[in-house]
Amino acid sequence: MFPESEYERVYTGSLINVQFLQTMLQDRGINSITRDDMKSGMIAGFGGGIPDHIQLFVKKTDVEEAIPIIEKSLS
Repeated sequence: MFPESEYERVYTGSLINVQFLQTMLQDRGINSITRDDMKSGMIAGFGGGIPDHIQLFVKKTDVEEAIPIIEKSLS
């Protein structure tokens, strides 16, 4: 069984929105990572994933702080 991740998904959307949110979070000292299944599949040589379906993750300890920033940034 895989170990539980220390990251939690907080947003899924277009690359532009994800990059914007990463900047907003970074400005407040919250690091994030992304996951793009479509790009990963293309690099590996097979299709897969949905275009403009980029996932944004933050550490579980930062989720409570990150969610309001994301909601305010996108409103």
